[in-house]
Amino acid sequence: MKTIGIIGGISWESSAEYYRLINENIKSKLGPTHSAELVMYSLDFHHAAQLELEERWAELATLLIQAISRLEKAGADFVMMASNTAHKVAEVVQLSINLRLLHIADVAAEEIVNAGISTVGLLGTRFVMEQDFYKERFRALGIDVVVPDLAARAYVHNVILNELCMGKMIPESKETRQKIILDLQQASAEAVILACTELPLLIHIEDTPVRLFDTMALHVNKAVTLALEE
Repeated sequence: MKTIGIIGGISWESSAEYYRLINENIKSKLGPTHSAELVMYSLDFHHAAQLELEERWAELATLLIQAISRLEKAGADFVMMASNTAHKVAEVVQLSINLRLLHIADVAAEEIVNAGISTVGLLGTRFVMEQDFYKERFRALGIDVVVPDLAARAYVHNVILNELCMGKMIPESKETRQKIILDLQQASAEAVILACTELPLLIHIEDTPVRLFDTMALHVNKAVTLALEE
């Protein structure tokens, strides 16, 4: 089994879910006594979040590169960042490290193409929804992307940072999120991407008739596949 390296702490709420899902996935494939070989470097979310909010992307990239260097020294065979927004600097990071960085958007796009879907709705932080670093990975594969309107984008961003990253699961936020998902469907989306690793903590597949793609679950599945490859 290869050793998975994970950059966590952005936020630790979703990082804990990454750890659980990876180990459950390994157990389902290898048997009940098996668990994953992995190393995690958990960042201080406050610092990382401030760099994102202030759009100090070069400093965020440096922070991530330093963390990955520690993972490499700890024996990681490849690495993953347990955050969609952090992938804003993924290309810079990949060019500066020796290990493969498993890109969460590429994993999701591959799954969407395999499902035969050509138009998706995108939910995440405002950086993911409004900037091109995420959407362009989909467009390169012929996938059209629709996002919520300005007010809905602001609402989703606020819920992620000020509720989910703080461990708060508020029923009213879930109901509003369900409506936003339905609105995306009405705006031509055949499915909706949960492009934030905290969103699956609040919204589950059974909560809406709209097809959802959980980027965290897809990221985990791909990581386990790579870890178990000969």
